[in-house]
Amino acid sequence: MEGDQADKVYDVCTPEHCFRAFDALYCALTSSEPISPNFVDAKYPLFVTWNTRSSRAGRPPRLRGCIGNFDAMPLREGLAEYALISAFKDSRFRKIERRELPSLECGISLLTDFEDASSYLDWTVGTHGIYISFPNPSLYPPSSSAPSPLSSSAYLPRFNSRDTLTATYLPDVIPDQGWDKVEAVESAMRKAGWNGAITEETLRTVKLRRYQSRKCVVGWEEFVQWRRENGDDDIS
Repeated sequence: MEGDQADKVYDVCTPEHCFRAFDALYCALTSSEPISPNFVDAKYPLFVTWNTRSSRAGRPPRLRGCIGNFDAMPLREGLAEYALISAFKDSRFRKIERRELPSLECGISLLTDFEDASSYLDWTVGTHGIYISFPNPSLYPPSSSAPSPLSSSAYLPRFNSRDTLTATYLPDVIPDQGWDKVEAVESAMRKAGWNGAITEETLRTVKLRRYQSRKCVVGWEEFVQWRRENGDDDIS
């Protein structure tokens, strides 16, 4: 990839996007006035990730919240909205509080290059994120009295959206965890809510959609500098 084409790829996600999300959270917690964003209001599926940076050197950041949307959204509105959703409504964590701001970093992932995989193994660790969907295995008919779910028999049960389990992992999560493809898909099935046995048969019911992302991360100090450069002399 050369010249302008490479620039377009790597400029998809920039610190300005992170500042927009950080600004939404900062203003929500302090009643400060938001700063108008200075980037093109393109549309992307997006995720906002909040991490807590360790005070000890060498320790990796700790996840504090991460929620996103697979529907393409205008970035100015979408980043601000999901900055707050991931900060306040991630059920895995308590709400982020004002006193935590100096320890936070904000990561923005803009999702690109969505493709339907030919199987649950048709993707590359370190390149792709995965979105899986599969019929709830507890709804399968007993194998002794009905065809395999992999069969084309007309007697297979019909599943609706309420019977389908889904989960996703962003591209950077999988190598960070040290998973191979099977381990990642099995973990995603657990994340989706399936607690039973995972067999080759259940794995083969998984529909996998792979995607890539462009990511940028900024910390509190960078955000404070950005606010000051944009006229906020009171932030510290």
